[in-house]
Amino acid sequence: MARFPVVALRSVDLGTPDLDRSVRFYCDVWGLSLVTRAAGVAYLRATGSDHHVLALYQSELPELGAVTFRVASVGDLASVAAGAVAEGAELIRGPTPNDAPDGGVMMAIRAPEGGILRFVHGDITQVPEPPQGDRPERLAHVNLNSTNVDRSATFYERALGFRLTDRSKTMAFVRCNSDHHAVVIADARVNGLNHVAFLMPSLEAVMRGSGRMIDNGFPIAWGVGRHGPGDNVFSYFIDPVGTVIEYTAEVLQVDDSYVVRGPDHWVWPPGRTDQWGIAPPKADHVKASQLSVRYAGT
Repeated sequence: MARFPVVALRSVDLGTPDLDRSVRFYCDVWGLSLVTRAAGVAYLRATGSDHHVLALYQSELPELGAVTFRVASVGDLASVAAGAVAEGAELIRGPTPNDAPDGGVMMAIRAPEGGILRFVHGDITQVPEPPQGDRPERLAHVNLNSTNVDRSATFYERALGFRLTDRSKTMAFVRCNSDHHAVVIADARVNGLNHVAFLMPSLEAVMRGSGRMIDNGFPIAWGVGRHGPGDNVFSYFIDPVGTVIEYTAEVLQVDDSYVVRGPDHWVWPPGRTDQWGIAPPKADHVKASQLSVRYAGT
């Protein structure tokens, strides 16, 4: 497989107007666990080896503070920074030692559409927890809204070394490892966060996690279904402050032989929203939530 300088999606930083409520929700209901609190930020882990997959902090409105990726080598931090600046990004920091609890060396940029992207190497890892069938293992992907999907996808390819995996009518899917996608870029009238997807161990885990959410008063916002690009199972929810989140599993694994398919391929029969044909059309309030979370500082 071709070498990727960026090798994984590690974590996201989310601002919330009610930090304590959000921490309780993500720990007690969603299935994460608190690692530590430092400088007003709560760091939450999944069951895998990542130090944390979610960092929550207080903000006036829900916002996406940053998306963090892991790079293959410390030298890739400088090369990614140079490539990003050449493609219109702003270098915010680094590469410098990371003073946050995850450690390692960190570099940060502000992408052309306004979002902050962080890149780490040598970050602290956790001992994976024993398999637990209804808790997330790691992040699966982040879906970002864009007013210019092709321009944004090109930035990920040229600046960050991602590869385009598929392109539907409204979305571009880009990858940095064998997962079909780590970032999805969705056509929208605003730039910001569409949703964050958490990888579950199996379809069974998606169903059990969805049941737990329902038991705690959080109905399924969209799903359960199976996507086209990526072939992954999905179940969408809206968290207590209005951020859209997803349980997913069975993400398609690809290599260099995978053939990119375009909008003419990814077409459903009228009224269908997934492969199985059982997920209902997305409700208006869910669509609104998917457009409501902007980038911090924009």
